[in-house]
Amino acid sequence: MTNQENNGFYKLSWVQRIGFGAGDLAQNLIYQTICMYLLFFYTDVYVLGGDATKSAGLAGTMFLIVRLVDVIWDPIVGTFVDKHNPKLGKYRSYLVTGGIPLTILAILCFWDGFKPSILYAYITYVGMSMLYTLINVPYGALNSSLTRDTDEITILTSTRMFMANVGGLCVSAGVPLLVATLAGAELPIQMALFMGLGSLPSFIFMPLVPAIKKKVGKKNMFYIFLSVAIFGMALLYIISKIGTVQENIVLVYIAQFIKSTGVIVATGYMWALIPEVISYGEYTTGRRISGIVNALTGIFFKAGMALGGVVPGFVLWLVNYKPVAEANNLPKDSHAWFVTMLLFSLVGLALLFFCFSQTKERVVMDEKETKNVKVSDLWKEFLRNRPLRVIALFFITAFAMMSVGNAAGAYFMNNMEVLPPTVQEGIRWLVCVIPAILLLVAMFIISKYELSDERIDEINRAIEERNK
Repeated sequence: MTNQENNGFYKLSWVQRIGFGAGDLAQNLIYQTICMYLLFFYTDVYVLGGDATKSAGLAGTMFLIVRLVDVIWDPIVGTFVDKHNPKLGKYRSYLVTGGIPLTILAILCFWDGFKPSILYAYITYVGMSMLYTLINVPYGALNSSLTRDTDEITILTSTRMFMANVGGLCVSAGVPLLVATLAGAELPIQMALFMGLGSLPSFIFMPLVPAIKKKVGKKNMFYIFLSVAIFGMALLYIISKIGTVQENIVLVYIAQFIKSTGVIVATGYMWALIPEVISYGEYTTGRRISGIVNALTGIFFKAGMALGGVVPGFVLWLVNYKPVAEANNLPKDSHAWFVTMLLFSLVGLALLFFCFSQTKERVVMDEKETKNVKVSDLWKEFLRNRPLRVIALFFITAFAMMSVGNAAGAYFMNNMEVLPPTVQEGIRWLVCVIPAILLLVAMFIISKYELSDERIDEINRAIEERNK
């Protein structure tokens, strides 16, 4: 290992912590807009393929194919990142070199110049997804490259998730309001509040995560908040069945807040487990292949997103969803959508540059170690690193849950009551039932995770002794 002053257990300033978190804020401004609203854009605005009755199915198929491309692409990126040491930084350099083209392609995803071309949609979405990987994999490795200190990593993760949810709030609540403003339409306040409540609890609970974890323990924290999320989903389903969303809007907001509180804490803290499995892999093999581990987690969270992206499209197709004029809380002005994506993407790019300026890798492989990194190392590490396998499965279920719920939220609040009963029930399943089932699976998976904080501290001390 190189540059190991202070035995690698660094304490960072708050400017550095916020700078690191700015990377997640940036990625959420860009990528969460895609995740939350691109399906709606394809079905109701762009009308993918030119057929409103088939656009949801076509979009779901495209999302699946893009994720299959990621299965090949992510290992290549992870290996490339671990094997190379760019002058601008082993991991942080990609924030700049990948950030610029990512911004361009994200904007083009919401341009309807070739409407309703399926080929154009594939080119822009596949390219955007590949560039997102080129940023997200090395960004994930930044966490474990800044310090070995487990308390500092917890603070970094809490800061990162707090800022990620700032981005999530800006996207979930801000996109409907900005699109409506640009389109000269009535502001969809109820939709903005509902979508915003998906991120709001992060500002209350994410700063408390270190204290909560210390009080109840890592696993119990997961159990508690996953249960809270499931309870909130059950409430949301029941409330939407006993009357219209508008009639019970206050109760809908309360249920959404409860659900989001559980989801945010449980899924937010899972990122702190990645540096743990990286250290475990280094302890067992002598090699700190952060890029490969983050590529693996990238594959599996994208596998979850693939499931989450495919399910809403196909469920809407199965229940024969098609846009109706009365469901107009979200304007269908394509120019307004394009300008909104333009603004969010440019702000995101500026934040990626800020993240680059405030991060410095200290715990990385030297050139001798990087020479031997191969794509096959990814699957070898997966097979021999049991905690990594547990985290991979957790990522699949967690991201599938989030992707299904996020994509369906726009339909849930877009005057759902004017749709046929079967379509309404399909949307309820997407928002409440399917995510709750996935969280039950996630709870079982996390019960198998074996690395306690005490064990991780022992592992990190052993690594430092070995590297002296």
